[in-house]
Amino acid sequence: MTAPDTATRPLPPDVEQAEAAIVEHYPRLVRLAYLVLPPALGRNRRVLTAHSLTQRALPRGRRAADAGATQGGVPAQRGGLGGADSGYAYVRLRVLRSALEAGMPLSFRALPLRGQLPALLPQVWGLRLFPRAGGAEELALDQWLATLNGPGRAACVLRALEGLAEPDVLRVLAEAGVADPAAAVAESGDPAHDALFASPEFDPCVLQARPTDLLRRRRLGRAALAGAAALAVCGALLAIPGGGWGADGPAAPPYARNAVAEQALDPGQLVRVTPGVWHTSSRTDYSAWPARGDRAGDTELLRRALAVWARPGASVVVSATPGTPSGPPMGPPQLLYAGTVDQAVVVLLYDGLRVVRYAEPRNGTAGAALDFARTDGATADTAAALVLSRVDGNVRYLTAPWVTAAAVRDLLKPGDEPSALKLTPDGLTPPVLGPAANGECTGWNALALTGDGATRLVTDLGELTPARLTSGAPGAARDVTEAAELGEWSKTACLLPSVRSHGVRSVNAWTYAKQPLPEGDGAATWLCSRAETWQGTADRVQVQFLAPGAPLAAQAAKAEGSPACGPREPRVLAGVLWKSRAGQWYVLAAGSAQFASVTATGGGVNGSANGNRLAVKAPEGAQVDLSGKLTDGSRAGALR
Repeated sequence: MTAPDTATRPLPPDVEQAEAAIVEHYPRLVRLAYLVLPPALGRNRRVLTAHSLTQRALPRGRRAADAGATQGGVPAQRGGLGGADSGYAYVRLRVLRSALEAGMPLSFRALPLRGQLPALLPQVWGLRLFPRAGGAEELALDQWLATLNGPGRAACVLRALEGLAEPDVLRVLAEAGVADPAAAVAESGDPAHDALFASPEFDPCVLQARPTDLLRRRRLGRAALAGAAALAVCGALLAIPGGGWGADGPAAPPYARNAVAEQALDPGQLVRVTPGVWHTSSRTDYSAWPARGDRAGDTELLRRALAVWARPGASVVVSATPGTPSGPPMGPPQLLYAGTVDQAVVVLLYDGLRVVRYAEPRNGTAGAALDFARTDGATADTAAALVLSRVDGNVRYLTAPWVTAAAVRDLLKPGDEPSALKLTPDGLTPPVLGPAANGECTGWNALALTGDGATRLVTDLGELTPARLTSGAPGAARDVTEAAELGEWSKTACLLPSVRSHGVRSVNAWTYAKQPLPEGDGAATWLCSRAETWQGTADRVQVQFLAPGAPLAAQAAKAEGSPACGPREPRVLAGVLWKSRAGQWYVLAAGSAQFASVTATGGGVNGSANGNRLAVKAPEGAQVDLSGKLTDGSRAGALR
């Protein structure tokens, strides 16, 4: 068959013309693709790939794509029209380009080209197809082609099979995207054996068929049948009424089934405390809270909450306060609350060690949140409220059943009266602006909760459980109600962010010393704040120095895990470098009443004083060591 005349560059044909060209010249196009494809693919794969590339040469639109694009058609000639066979030239170029792309190695740095993608059609199952074997000359030619690169094979095929002259070969290679067409033509070798390219050895349309590996196919078939049977059995078991768990929402797939686990995850087994139990119970903590909320009877919601608690899936955001285990419940937990809060549906559960908050979007979108907070050893003082939601800097609380009134107080404005909050029948507060919501300490809101014969002050520190605020010496801490105590907290509240999200149970502020300043510059106040955590081993201690006239206290020392300033070690010593109004630097130090004397050494300073206060001149930037002698004769160092 004589190749169509393609000396001119044809217009991109419409899709019907391209289809007619493919159908008419299909054997020639498939042979071209077969010869250009890398021999390393193997004859069976080359046959199927050649057929696939030829069939994919049909353009997608009514007109072929712009020829100037990498994946487009042949550009139209300037000032002329294509001939009758311009459709063949177009599809031949697409086949050639795809065959060259199929021989390129894949790279992680770029997306695969279309020719590099695996063929979807045609597919042959259970048979291996390959052209009929030729003679020794065909074998030698095939081996020689294997030594050429893709452009070299393409140049050889265009010359031998298509009968193109060298200028036309160079042009077609350039249009196919070959970087160096001249090198490809030079590599294409001697045309003495071009007639062999028409041999049946290279005809992927006249094929022989042989079976694939029969034993391997049988083994794969048996394995597939066994897997399908196992999947069907598992699906049937999960679908049996009463044997499945229902919709578990964003929970991960179940990993175990036993009697104890099923009881812990069964919403019908949840512990529900009736209202009023706290009046007679021996413990006044979360175990005395009744089940509340407008969704407390929603079995499907409770099932999802329990399932996500046991096995949170990939779309669940899990958080836990330090020292809080986040594993599944050991038995049926207690339901504290289930209801709609702002834009979420919230469930609060309690297992004696932890309070767990499950929240899912109210609009039914995917995802959920799961928060754990350790609450073992809680009392009426520390179990007065739980955080239900945080939205746009606002916090909504669920109060204990013994809370009869709630008000919000700005700690930085101790002289202002607290603003009363109206509680819902279930004990929910309205949204309260969180402390330092904008990141600047221009205000710090705390919640005053009245009930059970006391008014307790709590604040949000980014936990599920708000922290209780107290004042007084270690072992004698009391609720913050007096004006002097509120005044102390107004100076130190802005240091609370340093203990945020550390599992804090309560924070106590203690004014342990007042010190007259040198040169008659007034009197300074020394305060010690101790943040006790639920885990009990990571308490944080801070000493603050409040100069006269200063709006806020400055941090003088801090420690983590120290017993100082607490019931086990109710003493503290700290110091600062202070500059007087006249410009003189001093080392100021103060200890609690247990210190009989204080000594400062190092950094050009050597001084001591009887009593628990020290003021000695020092050079600017001096590094000083502080120590003190206690009233019992022993020595103690400063908090660092």
